[in-house]
Amino acid sequence: MLPRRRPGAAEVPLSRLKLRDLLGEALSGMVQRPGRSVLTLLGTVLGVGAFVAVLGLTSSATGQIGKRFSALQNTTVTLVGSGPDVVLGDGRHRAPMDFPDDADRRVDGLNGAVAAGVYWSAPLTDPKIATSPVPGPGSGTGLNVLALSPGGFDAIEARVSAGTVYNAFHGERGLRVAVLGSAAAGRLGISRLDAHPAVFVNGVGFTVIGIIDGSTRLPETALDIMVPTTTARTLWGNPQPGESGRARMVIRTRTGAAGLVASQAPTALRPEAPKSFEALAPPDPQTLRDSVSTDLTGLFLLLATICLVIGAVGIANTTLVAVLERTGEIGLRRALGARPRHIAAQFLTESTVLGTLGGLIGTAVGVAVVVLVALARDWTALLQPWTVLPAPLAGSLVGLLAGLYPALRAATVEPAEALRR
Repeated sequence: MLPRRRPGAAEVPLSRLKLRDLLGEALSGMVQRPGRSVLTLLGTVLGVGAFVAVLGLTSSATGQIGKRFSALQNTTVTLVGSGPDVVLGDGRHRAPMDFPDDADRRVDGLNGAVAAGVYWSAPLTDPKIATSPVPGPGSGTGLNVLALSPGGFDAIEARVSAGTVYNAFHGERGLRVAVLGSAAAGRLGISRLDAHPAVFVNGVGFTVIGIIDGSTRLPETALDIMVPTTTARTLWGNPQPGESGRARMVIRTRTGAAGLVASQAPTALRPEAPKSFEALAPPDPQTLRDSVSTDLTGLFLLLATICLVIGAVGIANTTLVAVLERTGEIGLRRALGARPRHIAAQFLTESTVLGTLGGLIGTAVGVAVVVLVALARDWTALLQPWTVLPAPLAGSLVGLLAGLYPALRAATVEPAEALRR
């Protein structure tokens, strides 16, 4: 039986811990060990910062990719000749020349078309390309000869870095002139045109009149030696059959006119047989954007999660060490009337505050990284609210979970045993 309380004896009130005192004790514990607190914050700062930066950079990068490819999709039409193969008298197979000689002019006259050009890879097997009639070993290895009509340079938006490109005058007369891609010119050692350099393809000489430094619609021209289509047909015949060898036409249109031009171009080229051409659409920017976004987000979110786990382990370790170091303080508080839940709440609040501070600083760092990268790359920074606003809460959650075990450990400390230490 419990002893009866004496009449008139005063009742001892249960101890209470106000929220203000709880936050004060937690902040006091952090300030007493500033170096340790700062190092503990780093893991959470890196994790939350990586989380915000990854999602922001992924959104910005994929938005940029989508914008660029949407512009190309709205202004590009590609036609492919699809006629049957023809066997020549010597047994060689050649695809017919579906495109007429004035194909560029016919398509240029369409409403919405800006420029058009026909091109194909010259039907040469392992061509010998050099700057002299007798090629040296490996001088032009890996280079390609591309037959390109004069209008093709404007259609692909070629950027001329030296000299000029050939025009209708060269094409009508079948002159042996060539324009080099920047990579092809580098491999052949041609950087200046004032000496009128020449390039030889299987012993046939071409005067180099220009060098282009890439193009918007045919970036592979960097490794090409471009010659007029009339000259290529005179020397090597019609294009080869097969997907890679057929003649194609690239058409640059005004924004939004690609569909109209694609429907009218086959009829303008061959009114009697418009089905001789197949229209090819460029890559779907939405699919590309989604693929890039998925790959980048999955990879970097994994790294962000690892950083958050490291931050949680750091907070848990620091809080547990603090419990062991402050055993005497815990025992004294218990002896003065503090309940186990008060002790647990104190250390749990301390770890949560650490996580919250790390989340706030990490969010600020992540936003700054996204903005600075966007400025450096001339992008439009995209930051979704659902990725930025919850980020500090993620730090708080990490701190809360990390402090559970140390807080429970502190709550189970016996006052008498703690005071004897």
